[in-house]
Amino acid sequence: MKILYAVQGTGNGHLSRAIDIIPCLQKHGEVDILVSGIQGDIKLPFPVKYELKGLSFIFGKKGGVDLWKTFAKTDTRKLFKSIKQLPVEDYDLVINDFEPVSAWACSLKNKPCIALSHQAAVLDTRYPLPKSSDKTGRFILKHYAPADVKYGFHFNGDNENIFTPVIRQQVRNHTVTNGGHYTVYLPSYDDKTLIKRLSEFKDVKWDIFSKHNKKEIVQKNIIVQPINNQMFTASMAASAGVLCGAGFETPAEALYLGKKLLVIPMKNQYEQQLNAAALAQMGVPVIKSLKPKYDTAIKDWLENGLPIPVDYKDMTQEIIDGIVKKHLPFPENEM
Repeated sequence: MKILYAVQGTGNGHLSRAIDIIPCLQKHGEVDILVSGIQGDIKLPFPVKYELKGLSFIFGKKGGVDLWKTFAKTDTRKLFKSIKQLPVEDYDLVINDFEPVSAWACSLKNKPCIALSHQAAVLDTRYPLPKSSDKTGRFILKHYAPADVKYGFHFNGDNENIFTPVIRQQVRNHTVTNGGHYTVYLPSYDDKTLIKRLSEFKDVKWDIFSKHNKKEIVQKNIIVQPINNQMFTASMAASAGVLCGAGFETPAEALYLGKKLLVIPMKNQYEQQLNAAALAQMGVPVIKSLKPKYDTAIKDWLENGLPIPVDYKDMTQEIIDGIVKKHLPFPENEM
């Protein structure tokens, strides 16, 4: 059996999850990997057959997605060409983690597309909505990567069509300690802003991982270093807490590790607004930005914040087995 597994390459969460999902898929047949997007920092430890520019969201430096750069950097002609030329018809199964090229190629060629992503769950009516509506953001989430069948991951799952997060084995196997520092991952803020704002908390050691810097910077109680998957995981596992955006994988991993968590959802990113609403319902503190008016909330979290208990069992192989069995075009024993 031939499987196409298509992964969104904007940010690191999709790629992190793929590291654990791909070996599970490989137990069912030959797996070709497609990655589209230009904002990821993680390299998959597997051969990638299709590396495409796709349709990437560009992070800004002031707390949000830079919509202007996102559209300016999109080569629409090349995107349509990639969609038309991708041979999705050559595969028995196409499994898609919020990746637009393969999703629209399947739509164009009447090929079934199976969504397996956080985005497939985040609009489910069982989860809370943010206070402010975003019709554009909702439209993008619904139509960015269309699928015929949807399976999702969320902070709370039902284990039917929505599952609890995939926690990487690298995280599950890590020793958890408390070295007293706070791990920071806020890719939509530049280093200058992070240093200026977090230096207000002089008695706190901040370990910042940056998309905007290629070398380590040390300024008093702050370390800024480039994104490195192993170092980031180690920092988080040894931290007193995690300050990050309201993405999915990093907050989920912080919760799994038993770390207190504070999130700042990106502006112009409706998915993060939805995640923030779900996390707030669980008891995770949420602030809108790093502006000085939120210093009191940050200080309260530093002094009084507590971990939110979760139970994220290792079900990745079981989830993949169930999806493949349900959607196989023929029984596996006839392959």
